[in-house]
Amino acid sequence: MQEEIKIGEVTLNFRHYSGVDLYSDGAIENDLLEIVKKHKKEEYQQIIEERANWPILYHLSDQRANIVEWIPMDPKAKVLEVGAGCGAITGMLSSKAGQVVACDLSRRRSEINATRNQECSNVTIHVGNFRDIEPDLDNDFDYIFLIGVFEYGQGYIGTDNPYEKFLRMLSRHLKKGGRIVIAIENRLGLKYFAGCAEDHLGSYFTGIEGYSPDSVAKTFTRNGLINIFKKCGMNDYHFYYPYPDYKLMTLLHSDSYLPKFGELQDNVRNYDRDRLVLFNEKHAYEDLIKDGMYQDFANSFLVILGPGFDTIYSKYSNDRVDEFKIRTDIAIDRAGRKIIKKYPLTEAAKEHVYGMRDAYLGLVEKFRGGDLEINDCQLDEKSGCAIFSFVNGVPLSSLLDECIDKDDIEGFNALINEYYRRIRYKEDYPVSDYDLIFSNIMVNGPIWTIIDYEWTYGKCIPAKEQMWRALYCYRLEDRKREKFDPKLLFNRLGLTEKEIRILLEEEYAFQKYVTGNRKSMVEIWKEIGRKVIVPKEVASGTTTAARPADVIQIYLDEGEGYSEDESIYPEEQYDEKNTVSLDIRVDSDCKVARIDPAFAPCIVTIVEATWNGISISDGGADVNINPVNGQWISDDSFVFNSDDPGIEFKLTSNKLSIQERNHLCVTLLTTLIPKNAADAVVNSIPELENIFEPKENIIKKIGKKIISKREERYYKDDEE
Repeated sequence: MQEEIKIGEVTLNFRHYSGVDLYSDGAIENDLLEIVKKHKKEEYQQIIEERANWPILYHLSDQRANIVEWIPMDPKAKVLEVGAGCGAITGMLSSKAGQVVACDLSRRRSEINATRNQECSNVTIHVGNFRDIEPDLDNDFDYIFLIGVFEYGQGYIGTDNPYEKFLRMLSRHLKKGGRIVIAIENRLGLKYFAGCAEDHLGSYFTGIEGYSPDSVAKTFTRNGLINIFKKCGMNDYHFYYPYPDYKLMTLLHSDSYLPKFGELQDNVRNYDRDRLVLFNEKHAYEDLIKDGMYQDFANSFLVILGPGFDTIYSKYSNDRVDEFKIRTDIAIDRAGRKIIKKYPLTEAAKEHVYGMRDAYLGLVEKFRGGDLEINDCQLDEKSGCAIFSFVNGVPLSSLLDECIDKDDIEGFNALINEYYRRIRYKEDYPVSDYDLIFSNIMVNGPIWTIIDYEWTYGKCIPAKEQMWRALYCYRLEDRKREKFDPKLLFNRLGLTEKEIRILLEEEYAFQKYVTGNRKSMVEIWKEIGRKVIVPKEVASGTTTAARPADVIQIYLDEGEGYSEDESIYPEEQYDEKNTVSLDIRVDSDCKVARIDPAFAPCIVTIVEATWNGISISDGGADVNINPVNGQWISDDSFVFNSDDPGIEFKLTSNKLSIQERNHLCVTLLTTLIPKNAADAVVNSIPELENIFEPKENIIKKIGKKIISKREERYYKDDEE
C-alpha cells in the first residue's frame, strides 16, 4: 500500500493504517462516496431531500459545520481535527485556517472526506488509530477539534483513565495560547429524559442510568467534564450550549448569555431513530430557564479549553438561499458592552446584510415623531458585518405569553391594541418592515424598539396586514398561543376571508422566496419517517396496549388509507377545561384528515374549525365533517359510544382552496363519559334528530355557527 496518495489537492497518509476500517456506518458509506464523486456541494441539499435518509443528512448537511463556523480564526492558523469522519467539518476548517491536519480510523470515510473537499490544498488526512498517529504530529497547533469524538476516548486510547490521558496527549500538541474545542452530548440532556434514545447506543435512558464499563462511547454531565479538565490541570474552560444539539445547531448560547423564556422552539429530535414522547421539552426548558438550571440539562456542550472568545451567542439562518444566509452574533466589545453583529455566510448574502443600514435609515424616517424606536445600525466593511446596539427589555411576544399564562385577556388585548396603535404611525409612508412581528419588538417600559428589520421594503404595507402576519407567526411558534382567537380582531380590522386567503398565499410565497424552495428540517424529519411513540405502548411491548383515555391521535390519508405507523400523537394535550387546539399541517396530497379525540366513549364539541385560516363554512372552506363510530347530537357536537371515536375531515371538494402546505386548525371540547351513558345518548338520537336541522345543512353551517357563539361570549365578557 502506498504511504501517501492524493485525491484532488488533499493528501491522504496511510502510514498508520492497519488495513481494516474499525469504524463504519456500513453500506451507506459506499453511497456517500458515489454522491461526493458525482455531485457538487451545491447539490447536496437536493440529494438530502430526495433520499430522506439520516446518514446522508448527517454527513452531507451544510448545517453540520455551524458548530465551528462562528469561531474566529487567524487565516494562518494551524488546526488538528481528530475524528474527521466524512468531512462535514473539515471543509469549513480548511476555509478558515492556513493548514488542517485531520485524523480518522476509516479509510473509506477519509476517501469520502478527501473527495468532497478535494479543492482544499491545505488539508492532510492521516488514516489510522489516533494513538498510533499521535507521536508523529507537530506540537504547534493553534486549535485541536474533537467534534463528536471525545466520547470515544476509551476506544482511541484504552488504558485506565482514558479521557484524562486523551486530553493530556492532545495538550502536548498545542502551542502556547492554543485551544482544544470539544463538542459532545450532555449525558443528562433534557431530550433523553423526554424520550429520545441515547445517540451512540440507541437505547433509552442509558446515559441517565449510567454506562456499562464496556460501552463503546461515554458522554458526561457538565460537572463530569469539569472534573476531567481539572484533573488534567486545565482550569481555563468555557462552556457553550448548542441547540437543538451540536450536530445540526441553529442556536448557540453561553454562560454569559443563556436562553430567554420562550426562546427554544425547535423540538424535532432523533432523525436517526424513533422516540418516545414523555413530556413537552419546550415547556420543561422554560421552567428550567426560570430556575437557572438550563446549563445542566442542555442537550449538548461545546467546550473551549483555553482562552475564551468575545462571542457569547450565535444564531444561524442558513436554511435559506445563498442570498439570505446570515449569522447573528452577540459579542462583548472592548468597553464590556454587548453588541449585535450580523454576518453574511456567503458572498451573495453581503448585499442583504449591507442593505440593513438602508432599512434602518428608512424606518427611522418613517417613525420619526412616533412611538417606535429603531435599533441603530452601522456597517463594518472590514469584517463585512452590520453592527447593532444591544437593546435591553422584554420581547413583546414574551409579554403576550405572560398574559396567556395568567388568562389575562384584558392585558393581552391592551398590548395588541398598543402594538397596532404604534405601527399605524405614518401608515402611508413608502417604507415597511414585513417582519414586524412581536418577537422583533423589545419593550422597556414605555419604550418599544424594533430590533430586527432585515425584511424591510420600499413600499406601503397596511398596518392591518402587518397585524395579521404578527398574529399568524405568533400563534405558529407555540401552540399554547392558540388560546387567543384572532378572528374577532380580524373582523374589527376589516380583514375579509378572501383577504386572509391572499395573505396566506403571500406568506407561503415569501417563505419559498427566502428558502428557495428547500425543505425545512421539520419536513425532512417527516420524510425520514421516524415515529413518536405513546409511552404505555412501549411499556407493554405491543401496539394494542392500553393508552391514557384522553390521548389524541391523528391520521392523514393521502389515498392509500390510514396507517398506524404514520399516525401522529400531537404534543398538545387537553387543558383543565378539557379543551385542546390542534394545528394540523396537511400536504396537498391529503384526501382525509382524521382526529381521534380520545380512546374512550365521549361527547365532543367542535369549538372552532378552520382551513388555512378560513372558517369551515358555506362559502368559505368547504370541508365535509363526519363522525366515525359516533352520531351528531347538535350542530357542532357528537357522541361516541366506542373506544375508537374519530372525526373525519374530507378534503376533496372542488371548492376547497388547497396550497402545497395547509393548516387544518381545530379546537375540541371533549368530555369522557361511561359506556352505558354514551349508549343511552346514541339510542335517543332518532328523537333528537327531529329537533335539529338536516345533517348536511349543519355540516355547511358549522364554521359560521361557531363564530357566532364566540362573538356572543366575547361581547358578553366585554360588557362585564
